[in-house]
Amino acid sequence: MHYIRKADERGQANLGWLQSKHSFSFGRYLDPKHMGVSTLRVINEDIVSPGQGFGTHGHRDMEIISYVISGALKHKDSTGNEYIVPAGDIQRMSAGSGIMHSEYNASNSAAAHFLQIWIQPKLLGITPSYQQKSIIQTAPLTPLVTPNGEQGSVSINQDASLYRLQLTAGQTYNLQTSNRKGYFHVISGSADANTDTFSSGDAFALSFDQQVTLTAKDQLEALWFDLPA
Repeated sequence: MHYIRKADERGQANLGWLQSKHSFSFGRYLDPKHMGVSTLRVINEDIVSPGQGFGTHGHRDMEIISYVISGALKHKDSTGNEYIVPAGDIQRMSAGSGIMHSEYNASNSAAAHFLQIWIQPKLLGITPSYQQKSIIQTAPLTPLVTPNGEQGSVSINQDASLYRLQLTAGQTYNLQTSNRKGYFHVISGSADANTDTFSSGDAFALSFDQQVTLTAKDQLEALWFDLPA
């Protein structure tokens, strides 16, 4: 590992209706030591109060992914998309040449808990687009987002892939990079990796030709990013 990011060291924002933890510099939280890994620029863990959310605002030239942990989001954008994104679904919005959108908690009684992920695009100025899928876990490491939508995943405008890792207590899994970079982020549960233990919100990065053996301490759910050098 060449980079470890512990959950309690992340930047934080409390707007009343929004509790947010920033793995990398975002908004008013600026730390030159935490600016992202490869093309991965943002991972915000957001909890949105019932009936609240992000009003209509604009983005361009960014691949924006939402992974709902609990609750549901209501998405609406300027290209005519209007969807509910339930827990477990993966949503990808390519902002491209420019898009306006809003993202609200779809419930008036329960909080929405999700990860907001930004990946820098490969091509600039593309036509904005949207995809959303519920992807069944078919293996411990199952693709959610890939460059060309392989194995039923969502596509992305970048040479990057996002996988969901699910392990039971005691189960092991090897993460390895070749001529790539990798980033591992725990959603829930915990696992030992080398001499460290990683729990909910913790993360680490691997550089070229590095390998880590994970051993789940309990039911583990995590994200693994395969990123360009």
